[in-house]
Amino acid sequence: MEKLTHWLNQKKITEVECIMCDQTGIARGKIMPTSKFIAEKGIRLPESVLLQTATGDYPDDDLYYSLLDPADIDMILKPDEDAVFTVPWAQEPSAQAIHDCYDAMGNLIELAPRAILKKVLALYQARGWQPIVAPEVEFYLTERCTDPDLPLEPPVGRSGRQESGRQSFSIDAANEFDPIIEDIYEWCEDMGLDIDTVIHEEGSAQLEFNFRHGDALKLADQVFIFKRCVREAALKHKINATFMAKPVSGEPGSSMHIHQSLIDKDGKNIFSNKDGSASKLFLNYIAGLQTYIPQIMPIFAPNVNSYRRYLPGADGNAPVNIDWGEENRTVGLRVPHAVPSARRVENRLAGADTNPYLVLAGNLICGYLGMEQDLKPRKPVQGRSGDEMDSELPFNLEAALEAMEESSAMRDALGDAFIEGFIGTRWAEYEGFKRVISSWERKFLLSAV
Repeated sequence: MEKLTHWLNQKKITEVECIMCDQTGIARGKIMPTSKFIAEKGIRLPESVLLQTATGDYPDDDLYYSLLDPADIDMILKPDEDAVFTVPWAQEPSAQAIHDCYDAMGNLIELAPRAILKKVLALYQARGWQPIVAPEVEFYLTERCTDPDLPLEPPVGRSGRQESGRQSFSIDAANEFDPIIEDIYEWCEDMGLDIDTVIHEEGSAQLEFNFRHGDALKLADQVFIFKRCVREAALKHKINATFMAKPVSGEPGSSMHIHQSLIDKDGKNIFSNKDGSASKLFLNYIAGLQTYIPQIMPIFAPNVNSYRRYLPGADGNAPVNIDWGEENRTVGLRVPHAVPSARRVENRLAGADTNPYLVLAGNLICGYLGMEQDLKPRKPVQGRSGDEMDSELPFNLEAALEAMEESSAMRDALGDAFIEGFIGTRWAEYEGFKRVISSWERKFLLSAV
């Protein structure tokens, strides 16, 4: 804690938010004075936090008590000294410290998403490889709306007008939200987040921020913090920001594209041969993604809303396949044009609503198994992949959860406890969703059936 204590004192931090990331991606924890934080060197939280859903519900009792102590005991949270950030939107000098979750024996609890990513990264470290990733995160800015039955609307920009029509890559459309964008950049600089470019995406008031490529754990931490930053910037300007996969009917969904490559101990990209051609390991990695993504689709599409992105033709930018191809945005696995040292694959399937730790762990474990098992990919797609839904992918939450539950490969790689716990939280949320009668049902079925 010496390094962290020095940083807190140097920044004159008076309050610390002690946070961890739950299965959904929500920041949970405690807020305390800096003096108490330094003295305690960690906090305690109930283990049950790891199985809490976005609605505050939990899996059924049988699963709950098979994964957690029946006495609802505490787990021990310890801060990662390399994952501490300022809170630039706070009224007094504050910090947010990301914590890892441990049991009483000092072991990482594998229900915690950050622990799962660490587990996968250890497999790569044992082979002398380091994953390099670059997330691209999309979100919508919307008018504030307190009635969940009403559709969301784009906010009024600097011109005093709401956006209409598709505005992909429009500089002027992005400039409509300059005050918010400037706050995001300023706050991210203060926190040390490696954001790079911002673009206006297809949807009305839909933006995308790209992160510079780097270490997977650091980038997962940064995306976790970035989502908090964007929401706070929107609130400052009396609007909202949402990372829902499909928040607005008739508009494109929001994704989190993940660029990924691997370097060896000498810093060389192992996806390229010495002559600059694609390596065998690169093809194995792609094959691993194609083979195992269908088995852990809930990691890439964790909510019932997530699957609205995959309706063919619904938004024109979400792939409905696990094909691969070079410079091809119609496939789920795109290989961008790059020099050999930057050869990488971009997974375009994941939604912006994903947990950043789990979506990176999911990509990396699929690719790892592809290399370990010497898997062969499909032939690359030339031209348009088409709008037919890939028969290997589950395109609703029920089918996706069933496929994940039956995956022995993922149980072996990620552990039974995590698989059961993650599936349990997704089922609990889905059961809650099914209890709500939608406006569509009232509109079309009320007097017709």
